[in-house]
Amino acid sequence: MGVNLRVLDRAAAMLGTTNTRTYATPGDVARHIEPKTIQTPALDILDGALVAAVRGTGPKRVIITCPPQEGKSVRCSRFFPIWALLHDRDLRIANIGYQDAISRRWGRRVRDDVNDYPDLGLVVSNTSGAANEWQLEGSGGGMITSSVTGSLTGRPVDLMIIDDPHKDQGEADSETIRNTIKDWWRTVGSTRLSPAGVVILVQTRWHEDDLAGFLTNEENEGHDEWHVINIQAQAEHDPDKGIECKCNGRKGCLGYDVLGREPGEFMESARGRDTANWLQRKRDAGSRGWAALYQGHPAPSDGNIFKRDWWQYYDTPRAVPQGDGSMYVPGTVTVEIHVDATFKDTKHSDFVVMQVWASDGVKAWLLDQVRARMDFTVTVTTLEQLAAKWPQARAKVVEDKANGPAIISMLRKKVSGVIAYTPKDSKEARASAIAPYVEAGDVLLPAAKLAPWVGAFVDECAAFPNGAHDDQVDGMSQALHRLLAKGRPQIRTT
Repeated sequence: MGVNLRVLDRAAAMLGTTNTRTYATPGDVARHIEPKTIQTPALDILDGALVAAVRGTGPKRVIITCPPQEGKSVRCSRFFPIWALLHDRDLRIANIGYQDAISRRWGRRVRDDVNDYPDLGLVVSNTSGAANEWQLEGSGGGMITSSVTGSLTGRPVDLMIIDDPHKDQGEADSETIRNTIKDWWRTVGSTRLSPAGVVILVQTRWHEDDLAGFLTNEENEGHDEWHVINIQAQAEHDPDKGIECKCNGRKGCLGYDVLGREPGEFMESARGRDTANWLQRKRDAGSRGWAALYQGHPAPSDGNIFKRDWWQYYDTPRAVPQGDGSMYVPGTVTVEIHVDATFKDTKHSDFVVMQVWASDGVKAWLLDQVRARMDFTVTVTTLEQLAAKWPQARAKVVEDKANGPAIISMLRKKVSGVIAYTPKDSKEARASAIAPYVEAGDVLLPAAKLAPWVGAFVDECAAFPNGAHDDQVDGMSQALHRLLAKGRPQIRTT
């Protein structure tokens, strides 16, 4: 009969004579157990945060959001507990999921890994080895599992891993279920932590008020304790905004990308997705699903400040083409061009938006829009062309900050009616001030058959202020503040 090496290894482990190997990160443990493990830059980021939390060299309350199927749960719920126990065999670990069965599955998997790889030097106690609660031989460490509706009574926890507390979109959209999960955190989860306890929340974002959103909401006491790592499927940051950003990721930082990518670049996928696969996934997920699940900045399906069902549409053109190619709006109306321009170069810039609005003092119509990444020269040329197309637009209103002053100075040499606009309030405050006009049905957009871009406009408004871009919202807020909120003398054009 041959020698059973695993039995010998297990015996040696019980004597504490194995585990001469060094596992610097959970990724090292993963590669030992699963040699075919693919270590992506995203998983490097996860490893760094997990190690720092346990070692006490980084934040102890960490929220990790990442696209589905990119290895975050396997790394955090399977290999991280083993690494943590190798670091400290007295760690009492809890794995929490949306269902007991899911968490128990992770508990069983980690226990079986310990049993199957005795060379790790860990041994599960023969007297406490259930899938949902097991302990190491000769130490106080081990693992228990539960759900966000379950109990941890009498069980102190040093390391809590909350892995996907929301099952799916339907449950995340349920206020009742969201409140149940919040109550669990307040009355169960947070109460079982030891004084130096570590909490890792790893999840796909579903809703702005899901557990990650709730814990980091500025109205929630303790929101500053959480360190957020949002790994996006596609980098959508604006490097220019990173200079003054102090959000620490709580609202989705628009200035930095944690993976150091160029704007528009997709993440290296643990599942082998290439650019074509990512683009297909983006199409399949839809705008709301992509923003939430893959980009980590969810918004209500019906909109936040601007509800989707508030918008009114016109399906008959409001303007009449003229012989010289210009457009004419009949009636007693004010027509203005509003510009939101931020740029440095065409690769790293935010979008430049130019909108043409008409108003009779009671209602306002969005007539035309140009939205593209432009440098200074192209911005000036494009505005000249738009002014020529809409000669009734006597006012060309440009926000007088960022790149605005340079544009204003140049345009005043070429175009009449250039007005510098200096906003006094925040973006959110300006948007909230004009939202009642949208709700009242006083703001009309062109139907999709007239303007194919209008769907993206509504999506951005619905996502605001949590969306990646707000340039179209800024342009609209600026226009409606002048045309409706403040009121403007009507200009008779007939």
